Amino acid sequence: MTQAPHDQLARVVREHAGRLAAALVHVTGDFATAEDLVQDAVLAALRHWPADGIPQRPDAWLFTVARRRGLDLLRRESRYRSKVEQLKQLEELQWPVQPEPDARLRLIFTCCHPALSQQAQIALTLRVVCGLTTAQIARAFLVRESTVAQRITRAKRKITDAGIPYRIPDADELGARLSGVLAVIYLLFNEGYLSTAERAQSRDLVDDAEWLATLLHRLMPAEPEVAGLLALIRLHRARTAARFGPEGGLVLLQDQDRSRWDREAIGDATRLLTRAAKARRPGPYQLQAAIVACHAEAERWEDTDWKQIVILYDMLLHLAPSPVTRLHRAIALRYVTGPRAALTEVDSLAAELDRYHLFHATRAELLRALGDPDQARDADRRALELTANPAEQAVLQERIAWS
Repeated sequence: MTQAPHDQLARVVREHAGRLAAALVHVTGDFATAEDLVQDAVLAALRHWPADGIPQRPDAWLFTVARRRGLDLLRRESRYRSKVEQLKQLEELQWPVQPEPDARLRLIFTCCHPALSQQAQIALTLRVVCGLTTAQIARAFLVRESTVAQRITRAKRKITDAGIPYRIPDADELGARLSGVLAVIYLLFNEGYLSTAERAQSRDLVDDAEWLATLLHRLMPAEPEVAGLLALIRLHRARTAARFGPEGGLVLLQDQDRSRWDREAIGDATRLLTRAAKARRPGPYQLQAAIVACHAEAERWEDTDWKQIVILYDMLLHLAPSPVTRLHRAIALRYVTGPRAALTEVDSLAAELDRYHLFHATRAELLRALGDPDQARDADRRALELTANPAEQAVLQERIAWS
């Protein structure tokens, strides 16, 4: 046994919980039952491992607990008594089970099935694939544990009642289904990346998102959008050390100390993106990663290739038009054609983005650049009303005080 620091414990559970879940689904043929057994094993590990240390074979330890629990259920509960063949299979089951190579991929597609709500997809993926407990998920998203438990229970019931198949989608639906899986991972990444420094310490959702993207890339290496999402996450993470100041305040991109960026990680992510581009199947995540790469490769703020960034945003708008992307394009346009043209673009989005705090914060910046501090202050105040993020609130309050 070895001592179990929190981050090491999280990595070990994350690495083995999905494999165990996939193996148990394969044996029991029941997604909900397999998920319950894995969760019991994970909870037992979180009780014992911090004090006793992580066993030399954590996968075998988790399997033994899950198998024992499964046998208890099959023997004691009336609804399991008819499942004699399942009982025999579990009694004879030995670790390591060798599930099909794509077993965890099946698991991911089942958790992210479009019949489930996106909140349920995220909660189920974190619990089944990453091995998080209900309490950990609740703390990460700042919601009640009972709320998360209800989402997971309803999702598992729907998988059973609707007969959602445990399989990789057929070729004719794989593209749309894969987009749904990538959206779940991206939302998970954003939830962690945009949180405050204090909140990030409670549970590193960014770690979970990168791990999932890495796993998906390993399982689907020929899919360029999977590589694009992984590159996007890694490019953002390469700048993490410079994002917050000593007091925990948010440091804007133009003010960050670029010597603190992880240049090796930036280089690796850029090469991953370049390999993905060779497939000549561009997609939104590859283009977003390319935009972040333009920022990451600039030695100074003044060296940023804004013209290239505007072109990339044009390509992104062609593939995935959205008002938020148009807003980001307008921010880049400021550094190509000036703040007046950028403000015209931003103002054209007022009807669609009036409830979005970054719309008003962007307007404030442009108005300030055009010499209108009063309107800029009003726009910052509106942005302040619309964000609940303490780090963003601090930046806006500072701007209001200055202007």
